[in-house]
Amino acid sequence: MIQAIDLTKRFGGKAAVDGLNFEISKGQVVGFLGPNGAGKTTTMRLLTGYLPADEGRAVVLDKDVAHDSMEIRRRTGYLPENNPLYEDLDVVDSLHYSALLRGIKNPEERLRRVKDAVAICGLKKAVDKKVGELSKGYRQRLGLAQAIIHDPEVLILDEPTSGLDPNQVQEVRALILDLKKEKTLLLSTHILSEVAATCDRVIIINAGRIVADGTPESLSGDLQDKNRLHVALKGPPAEIGMALSRLSGVGNLRPERVDGEEDGFLLESAAGHDLREKIFDLAVERRWPIVAMRQERLSLEEVFRKLTREEKA
Repeated sequence: MIQAIDLTKRFGGKAAVDGLNFEISKGQVVGFLGPNGAGKTTTMRLLTGYLPADEGRAVVLDKDVAHDSMEIRRRTGYLPENNPLYEDLDVVDSLHYSALLRGIKNPEERLRRVKDAVAICGLKKAVDKKVGELSKGYRQRLGLAQAIIHDPEVLILDEPTSGLDPNQVQEVRALILDLKKEKTLLLSTHILSEVAATCDRVIIINAGRIVADGTPESLSGDLQDKNRLHVALKGPPAEIGMALSRLSGVGNLRPERVDGEEDGFLLESAAGHDLREKIFDLAVERRWPIVAMRQERLSLEEVFRKLTREEKA
């Protein structure tokens, strides 16, 4: 559905996007992450035909963006970061105008599309307002409604939750989760919890290059320098601690509360060394019920910091 093939864009001799290669399959929701100035917005503009590439190719819906830009725009929805809107139009007129620009000329079909976009994006309370009177949250909803009014197969959303309060972020998240049932989405955001909640896959770029590509879970596992396991067993604490410390592979052990249990332990082992099976066997052998056992993973925020910090160093 979306391909970047050695995609490159320079400004003043400096590469903002430097030989990107990735492919997004039909039905995937991909989070596109990176620090400010990493090249996210430039990449999205290249994929949507708003900027020409200096080198490489952008392919969307099996069409080359350089040669079939208008066809791709007809089949793609794009929400730019700055979300340009006509301030003097009311919401309904703004949507009708967007539908006309998208080639929906039949009045009945256009009216149906406008009504659907209003319902999907939660704009019913704002339909009679001028765009200039809308709150930031409603402006983002209107931008999304304009992006989906022609029922595109692909959606490219640049910072769709930028500037929203927590309630508005939750509403946009719910909308994205609903849209992902039928569409392929590429979205950039600085709110990493949104990526973890909505995206099947994460691409992280820094200085115009990809530094990571995978599911949030796989990226977390790949970057772990040690395994951390939180365990609580029901039995004599001192005896449990002694038995756990003797397990092969345990590098460090200390008592802690685990999920509200007083007598728990944190076990550390080398990366790739999974202690859970050994603990299960020990619990069965000693008849100590497992009250809690949880593998600690790097958060997406920690993964992001680690990759972008190391790339800059």
